[in-house]
Amino acid sequence: MEELTRTEERVMQILWKLKKAFVKDIIDAMPDEPKPPYNTISSVVRLLEKKEYVGYKAYGKTYEYFPLISKADYRKASFKKMFTNYFDSSVDSLLSFMVKEQKLSEEDIQKIQEMINQNSKK
Repeated sequence: MEELTRTEERVMQILWKLKKAFVKDIIDAMPDEPKPPYNTISSVVRLLEKKEYVGYKAYGKTYEYFPLISKADYRKASFKKMFTNYFDSSVDSLLSFMVKEQKLSEEDIQKIQEMINQNSKK
């Protein structure tokens, strides 16, 4: 799975939310003011199509785009890459980071412990 740029990820987030959209719909769903130019988003969507993240249905010269990869699949691949590259595939390193840097609450730690206990029963 090819890595996405920040802008490509933003467009994918919108497509996952909308399920299918024309370029105009993607731009309308963007919170930024001023909105990016139509041609910019059109180019980003075409790049996503080349990377096989997005498919389309043609209506004459107009295209309706839709995700080919689910958000869950993208999240899994992204996390796996981050886990490998930044935490050396070490659960200890990941949990240590979460506890130190994310300031986990007692409730968060309790939830993690419950997940570990449930997983160990399987």
